[in-house]
Amino acid sequence: MKRLYFTLLLGILTYSAHAQQDIFREDPINSPEIHEDHTVTFRIKAPDAEKVSVTGSLDADKGFASITYDLEKGEDGIWSFTTPELPSEMYRYHFTVDGVRTVDPANAHAIRDVGNLSNVFIVGGGQADLYKVNEIPHGTVAYRWYNSPGNDKKRRLAVYTPAGYESSTTDYPVLYLLHGIGGDEEAWLGSGRAAQIMDNLIAEGKAKPMIVVITNGNVAQDAAPGMGSAGFVKPVFMLPHTMDGQFEATFGDIMKFVEDNYRTENTKAGRAIAGLSMGGFHTANISLYYPDTFDYIGLFSSALGVRPPNNGVTSPVYQNKDDKLKRQRDNGYKLYWMGMGIDDMEMIYKGNADFRKQMDGIDMQYEYHETQGGHTWNNWRDYLVIFAQRLFQ
Repeated sequence: MKRLYFTLLLGILTYSAHAQQDIFREDPINSPEIHEDHTVTFRIKAPDAEKVSVTGSLDADKGFASITYDLEKGEDGIWSFTTPELPSEMYRYHFTVDGVRTVDPANAHAIRDVGNLSNVFIVGGGQADLYKVNEIPHGTVAYRWYNSPGNDKKRRLAVYTPAGYESSTTDYPVLYLLHGIGGDEEAWLGSGRAAQIMDNLIAEGKAKPMIVVITNGNVAQDAAPGMGSAGFVKPVFMLPHTMDGQFEATFGDIMKFVEDNYRTENTKAGRAIAGLSMGGFHTANISLYYPDTFDYIGLFSSALGVRPPNNGVTSPVYQNKDDKLKRQRDNGYKLYWMGMGIDDMEMIYKGNADFRKQMDGIDMQYEYHETQGGHTWNNWRDYLVIFAQRLFQ
């Protein structure tokens, strides 16, 4: 009997140690290692591999373009590569091992962009300090479900409230922040670092305390993949109702929820709306469809020149746009801001140029900010930093 008990106990302890080995095992590999001179070393142990490379936003000249570097194999089976000096920025990257894409097993920090996972790291000492969690008062991010009668479902969004919101009785202005195609209500908080940006700008007195509402522009979803009723579905780039007017037409459901559940100013002067790519397309059309509602409009690399497969849509959102634009001009607003990278896709660059020409034709005022780089989160984070400082002044 004692022998049986000892055998069972030994088996349980062996199983427990095996089951928890991933919890207590420490990988001695340091990757990425960020050096004081702002170079970065990547490492991965792959003793049987024949070719290993690292790909990401690692261009030392611009910090925007995706670039690939080959790693060199050491005698210990660890492959490594050290970059040139990198500007202060948030970077994303992945490894390719013998043709297979993989994340860095030594870096626990990864972000999903549509269906791809990429590791991330921050090189501080400059602009990217705004993307870090610093020792300052912090706001709160809550994921909320709201009723959307226009889409016949409950849907999920994210709400950032600034530090001190819970303990005050103040009414706050609201920025509605929209993602690009393939994104969702998590994109601006992950890749966009919106909460950290707002915390830092507000703490430094560079931006007014405000509520930021981060929406899901895919009305075919109730929430981001894995967070809604569809379960752990594969994220896809384009869903039904993409840029067909349905999101814009039902945006009133979002505003109603926010103004019913948060202390908001509920005035045109207290509302701003901005978005990147598809979200910029949505922003332009929402600001037209809901006249005299927003005093601040921001288009970040707006997809104004893009036409999705459902080209023949007849949504009232997109009808009589010339008249709506003139009405928006006549109603007045405080800021219409557009940002664009010179290396953006031709159809997007041209679409924005055509839109500005249309605005010029009716003497409609705007500010245009052109930067290096293309259709990237590097630009969009920077545009949010600039735009947020101009709001509600």
